[in-house]
Amino acid sequence: MNCPSCGTANDPDARFCKECGAGLAVSCAACGAALPPGGKFCSACGTPVASVTRAAPGPTVPEPASASASAERRVVSVLFADLVGFTTLAETRDAEETRELLTAYFETARRLVERYGGTVEKFIGDAVMAVWGTPIAHEDDAERAVRSGLELVEAIAALGTESGIELAARAGVLTGEAAVNLDAMGQGMVAGDMVNTAARLQSVAPAGSVLVGDRTRLASAGAIAYEPAGEQLLKGKAAPVAAWRALRVVARVGGAGRSETLEPPFVGRQGELRMLKDLFHGVGEERRPRLVSVIGQAGIGKSRLAWELQKYLDGVKEVAYWHQGRCPAYGEGVSFWALSEMVRQRAKIAEGDDPETATERLHAMLADFVPDEAERRWLEPAVRELLGLETDDRGQAASAETLFAAWRTLFERIAARGTVILLIEDLHWADPGLLDFIEHLLEYSRNHPIYILSLARPELFERRPDWGAGWRNLTSMGLDPLPDAAMRELLEGLVPGLPAAAMGRILDRAEGVPLYAVETVRMLLADGRLEPADGAFRPTGDLTDLAVPETLHALVASRLDGLPPALRTLVQEASVLGKTFSLQALADVTGRETGELAGPLRELVRRELLTLDADPRSPERGHYGFVQSVIREVAYGMLARRERRRLHLAAARHFESLGDDELSGVLAGHYLDAWRARPEGPEGAGVATQARLALRAAADRAG
Repeated sequence: MNCPSCGTANDPDARFCKECGAGLAVSCAACGAALPPGGKFCSACGTPVASVTRAAPGPTVPEPASASASAERRVVSVLFADLVGFTTLAETRDAEETRELLTAYFETARRLVERYGGTVEKFIGDAVMAVWGTPIAHEDDAERAVRSGLELVEAIAALGTESGIELAARAGVLTGEAAVNLDAMGQGMVAGDMVNTAARLQSVAPAGSVLVGDRTRLASAGAIAYEPAGEQLLKGKAAPVAAWRALRVVARVGGAGRSETLEPPFVGRQGELRMLKDLFHGVGEERRPRLVSVIGQAGIGKSRLAWELQKYLDGVKEVAYWHQGRCPAYGEGVSFWALSEMVRQRAKIAEGDDPETATERLHAMLADFVPDEAERRWLEPAVRELLGLETDDRGQAASAETLFAAWRTLFERIAARGTVILLIEDLHWADPGLLDFIEHLLEYSRNHPIYILSLARPELFERRPDWGAGWRNLTSMGLDPLPDAAMRELLEGLVPGLPAAAMGRILDRAEGVPLYAVETVRMLLADGRLEPADGAFRPTGDLTDLAVPETLHALVASRLDGLPPALRTLVQEASVLGKTFSLQALADVTGRETGELAGPLRELVRRELLTLDADPRSPERGHYGFVQSVIREVAYGMLARRERRRLHLAAARHFESLGDDELSGVLAGHYLDAWRARPEGPEGAGVATQARLALRAAADRAG
């Protein structure tokens, strides 16, 4: 095959010219099928050969520049990406299906590249070439290119899932000096050896991965986590090229917000994150407000999902104004605390600023976003009241309607410059006034891009049972526990080399709640029972007994303390019976009728503290169980020793009444736990005798 650029003869199966590196193979623009030399129409779909495009990227040989063209040497970042095994895939699919798949792929690639401020220079067969750093350079161009590559390979995998096929992309990113034609439109904009090297780097990347060069890694390491990929022998390169594999985004642009503590990989929530991203862009395009309500129990991953979204929005080209506030669980006069935090952040008012400094910064913020002076004079008293600053108005206090209108107007003026994001954490603790303001904002800001993201536990619906009912601009997202495969991936990424036995115990305790697993690992590291060794971790102590970490204990305890006293007592009493229990067993332990317990148990199920086994095939149908064993452990630990012994003895009497010899081990366990709870005194001696008899009976049964 003769090179169309320089005329050099090449081997028939060559993809790049051995002399100049230009792409050789040509493919159909409609279906991607390879085209033999001399053909006038594609043999797969009949498209005229005039529509062909080169199937493999290579350095562009620029056309002679026109008199008006402006050529420069620039430092740019080039991204190459292609589909893995696309030729084989195209052979087994109908031509129209292949064309539709390619169209979706190209549209996805263009959208993501442009979101990160890049320019798609060309589509070549199933390959994409994009560039950052021209015509306008940014200090974070390398980081943007890598972020785009990571987003692209993930999006293509999701596209394959939606299409019912296994689809994967790979990408390579290289940063370096190139010749740039600033006035070029289309092909020929960027040329140089680094362009060809980037294409070669992409070709050796594993499916679903992004490889980068050393210069790219150094420029983006503050926000991107990498692992070494070794030195790669690239076709046409005399010396090996050092490569790094991009793993994930770990901070905002430039490394802002990067945690120095243990941060696990983001797993199991890619679909939810993709939905949050798409809804954000939809708000900007439609210029309409939307509330996304993320509901889940403590530790399930709500905050991590929001953090991933924040990192993403910080990297895209679209202008976004991020505001974040938390609803406190305590204190007086904190009805609009989350809203106040957001305005303070926007005005750059620190917590310790004196009133004069706070007023000065508030004036500067209002002057920046509210150009109309009369409107500023109307807005300021309401905003000052929100921030707890004294106002000059000594008259009657403003009504809630007036305050809401002023606060809403402020966010609308900010939204005139870009999409406004309001992240409200712990909405389940929100005062009714804040919930009312959110409803007001959604109802009246109909033509403004305001994206409200609320994070809440299921208790929110106790405060406002009809929350979101009938709203067209509400998206509700419930987070369930992660599956075992995702939890294993999390632990393997968090603690490489964690022994299988320890991993199994942590998984059993975490039961799909990421925070539980992370806090347990942190505890083991802090206690010195895990230590780094040869790039992994090894146990240095006994991992059989895994206590509840202090941070996790406090989290669960605060949740239990938030229950009405009667419900909290019932949870504690149930904890004596173990992870699962029957209604009759709980009735015997508590001394109450089963009918009395039905309502409170339903309430605990609704609050996601207990579950009810309703599977007709299950041998435990009708049994209740704790959602996580750690909840049972914390509740059990809150019982006084005297109360613990009383409840264990009541449980023992229940199992004795069943007359089932197979339960002798359970019976013995309750007598033994009753003795351990309070072994001293005459009553303790009596319990010890019962425990010995029960243990002997259990041993005889086992033998």
